Amino acid sequence: MTEAQTSPPPRRPWLMALPLLVFAALAVLFWLRLGSGDPSRIPSALIGRPAPQTALPALEGLTSNGAAVPGLDPATLKGKVSIVNVWASWCVPCHDEAPLLTELAKDKRLQLIGINYKDAPDNARRFLGRYGNPFGIVGVDGNGRAAIEWGVYGVPETFVIGREGTILFKLVGPITPDNIEAVLKAEIDKALKAGS
Repeated sequence: MTEAQTSPPPRRPWLMALPLLVFAALAVLFWLRLGSGDPSRIPSALIGRPAPQTALPALEGLTSNGAAVPGLDPATLKGKVSIVNVWASWCVPCHDEAPLLTELAKDKRLQLIGINYKDAPDNARRFLGRYGNPFGIVGVDGNGRAAIEWGVYGVPETFVIGREGTILFKLVGPITPDNIEAVLKAEIDKALKAGS
């Protein structure tokens, strides 16, 4: 036997580290892609399509000026620019955006519609009593089916619906002092100009 036949093959330590390097590179790539996006800019397949034709019952016991606040009738989504806000009393960001919705409700060119998501009626009424009810219509989505039809990722979410009943814009996450002016009101103005 010659010496060349008995010696072990040369080691290649970099080959052993190759799977670890590939994994680390992929992890960094995924982290960068996930962290670089604005979650409020998640695209919706419903943009440009008619709003879901889901009728929702009224929030029991909710009144405004002595009259019961109606539930959501899909026919009310046509004829006027509508802001549809999906909210719940247990949703922490919903508490933060409530005063901004109350301010937005002062714009009489719009109708504000609330979809109360998987909430106890007593808690929902207390929530609206605490901040003031900005909604002319409040539909109750007790089992979450309507939220699925609207393509809701999680509460709160806000939709701008054009006069013809088409979803024009979707804001994922809470309305904030920053995005209400720069994003939401800009989209509302577009919707108002489109129908005039």
